[in-house]
Amino acid sequence: MRFSKFGVIALFFILFISIFIAKVSNIITVNTDAWEKFFSKNKRIENYNDKIRMGSTMEHLIWFIQVSDLHISIFHDSSRISELQEFCDITVGVIKPTVVLASGDLTDAKQDNNIGSSQFEGEWIHYKRVLDKCKVTEKTVWLDVRGNHDNFNVRGPKAKENYFQNYSIQGPTNPHSYIHQVTTKDNDTYSFIALDACLEPGPRRPFNFMGVITGPEMEKVKAISQQAVGSNMTVWFGHYPTYCILSPSKGGGVRSVIGERGVAYLCGHLHTLGGAVPNMYTLQHAGFLELELADWKDNRMFRLAAIDHDTFSFVDIKHRDWPAILVTNPKHALFAAPGKEPLDRIERSSHIRILVFSLSTVIKVKVRIDKGEWEECNHLEAPLFTHPWQPEKYRHGLHHIEVYATDLDGRNKVVSQPFSLDGTRLSFGFMPRFILMCDINTLFHLLFGLTVAGCVLPLCVLRCAKKAILGNYLACPRFRVRFLQRLLRRWWIISNVDTFYYSFILYPLYIAVGPWAIGEIIENYFGVIFIWGTFVNQSYLPGSFTYVYGFVQLLLFQFPMMTDISFILDRRLHYKQTDSRKGIIGTIGQLCRMCPFIAIVLLQIIFTYCFWLEYGNASLLFGPLRSWSVIFCLWLYYKAKTVPEAELRDAAKTLYSSSPFTVTITACEGDGSNSTS
Repeated sequence: MRFSKFGVIALFFILFISIFIAKVSNIITVNTDAWEKFFSKNKRIENYNDKIRMGSTMEHLIWFIQVSDLHISIFHDSSRISELQEFCDITVGVIKPTVVLASGDLTDAKQDNNIGSSQFEGEWIHYKRVLDKCKVTEKTVWLDVRGNHDNFNVRGPKAKENYFQNYSIQGPTNPHSYIHQVTTKDNDTYSFIALDACLEPGPRRPFNFMGVITGPEMEKVKAISQQAVGSNMTVWFGHYPTYCILSPSKGGGVRSVIGERGVAYLCGHLHTLGGAVPNMYTLQHAGFLELELADWKDNRMFRLAAIDHDTFSFVDIKHRDWPAILVTNPKHALFAAPGKEPLDRIERSSHIRILVFSLSTVIKVKVRIDKGEWEECNHLEAPLFTHPWQPEKYRHGLHHIEVYATDLDGRNKVVSQPFSLDGTRLSFGFMPRFILMCDINTLFHLLFGLTVAGCVLPLCVLRCAKKAILGNYLACPRFRVRFLQRLLRRWWIISNVDTFYYSFILYPLYIAVGPWAIGEIIENYFGVIFIWGTFVNQSYLPGSFTYVYGFVQLLLFQFPMMTDISFILDRRLHYKQTDSRKGIIGTIGQLCRMCPFIAIVLLQIIFTYCFWLEYGNASLLFGPLRSWSVIFCLWLYYKAKTVPEAELRDAAKTLYSSSPFTVTITACEGDGSNSTS
């Protein structure tokens, strides 16, 4: 049986895609073992206190708030500050949470141009002033933790630029990871563990996107986690999603530590990816919920969460959106965490339980299940509303509960959520699972590695193919598809002209191993940036996001430049420029042909300008990745225009000697006549 070259290539491509999809599917598939074990017919419930029943009282109930990515700025959007003051004064005052979790990026730390980064004491003064003015520490316990913006341009924990230790609530006593425990009058204990994964020292942007937990720091985090032993429930919070944290892989990394006894990890950092993924939630393989909260900066979001009889519930709410309604029993089916919470208590409960908060007195709360009749809830003590129910009626399948609430001033809202008592599951969205569950560091490495291979291997193969053809070991390749044949023809030329072959081979290899720039990684501290890490202030910061940077550079420079140069050389080889088109038309034609090259150069100049704003003058002079790329680009274009035509003919003759395109390879543009080369 004979296979065409295209068929073989397609087969290998399909095989590669199949393997990739299988790996991704394995990564993002939610583990159902805990579900099957917990909801099996022979399930055992002696691990939980059978005497506890969810009824109509306030026992075994706490609620709290999370807010993230405040980005207080002295340059942009002063309403972030004024509305934060309103939040601390009114919202916190109305809800009266047990704790408030402020999960990082408390300040913006970006210069007026939105490119450079530095710590501005004025932003921290605003943050502290808002909390003091609202007397927030008298209303609740404010638990804040650093984000990457709070760590821009900070050379160390004791540096004066580390304003977190002076102006935050927890900084003076808890500058890194810490635990806060709450003990209620019911003798329940709840632990809140803050996870600080900021780099030490903290470089300027953009290479401060990922967090790191070193081996010694991981041991400290484990020790903190041990303090939560015996707690009714443990909630972790931090700035970085777990996929953005580099940690020792031994023992399963940071996810394993969180999953050991944590029911949820609450984070921020991603800002819903610009609105593309607004509900970024998943259940990790380690058994805990990972819940990214939309930012305060642009979206003004906060999270209301509760632990009701050791079951965890939450709802994300827009600032000023009243009433705030949270159904704690029965809890949302999507966010069940078997093995982490006593879900059997839901089916043994006697009452539906709802928390309702509003600016004025809540006068009515009604509930219905599966589009049944609305029934009014009882109100014994604010903010809890309850209604008797018979859970055995809803023992099988998925059901929906709706709640209507209105306050004295006429504000009203209806919310709905699914619930299940037999383990019927809903599925998290693909994008949230992919983003939060993947090994992003490996993905970054893979993207960059495949891009380098895509730049280097085709040129090497075509170079070797010429030698094989000259030695009569290989027939001249040809494709029936006209586009592929043209692509082959153009890449064949640049792969067999030494100037371009070595240039386009060595450039991506240099990006993979050589220094990218020398610059002020931290103000007044020079460092060297490699793709695999950065050396600054006698410290080594492992590279991760740098691989994305390298991938983008190859994608927006190497491939476009290879394509443009190949077009120029192919045109020089096939079309003799004549003087038949002079004047404006000829000039416009030449400018149009130069547009791709001009776009490439302008983009590199913009990147170089941004890099200069980020890392100073030294990065401009000693910047192979950026400023030198502009010079390299101009040099390649000059060589493409001036390389001897004889060298081009010599590079192409092997392909054309047995190619269907050998009949006429030189066409005069001006008069339409043909000639051979």
